[in-house]
Amino acid sequence: MYSVEADKSKRLVVISAVGHVTREEVEAAALRVSELIKNFAPGFRVLTDFRWLQSMDSAAASHIAEIMDAVAEKRASLVVRVVPDPRKDIGLNILSQFHYGREIRIVTFETLADALQSFVEESDE
Repeated sequence: MYSVEADKSKRLVVISAVGHVTREEVEAAALRVSELIKNFAPGFRVLTDFRWLQSMDSAAASHIAEIMDAVAEKRASLVVRVVPDPRKDIGLNILSQFHYGREIRIVTFETLADALQSFVEESDE
């Protein structure tokens, strides 16, 4: 399952992956992300939570790239990833090099608590 939520008032998009994720699920998520951020102002943040991801179809990579392109086009300022097992990175680091510009800061944490703390610290700056 791939889930996408957005809170415009908090300028935050949350993307979660659970279990085995199919190409079709990521394709639907890419459409949802594009729709949700259509009216977002630049500088919003994205939290991707892969704590419960077991596996993902390799054919989903093109749709993950679509999500990254949409986020970059709308000029997100920060992407925070929760990836407790580095083996489940699913190629995010490589895709990021081609689909995010230098303007988007990317940080990865092993726990959701650390990721959320980074948002608190960012808002204190």
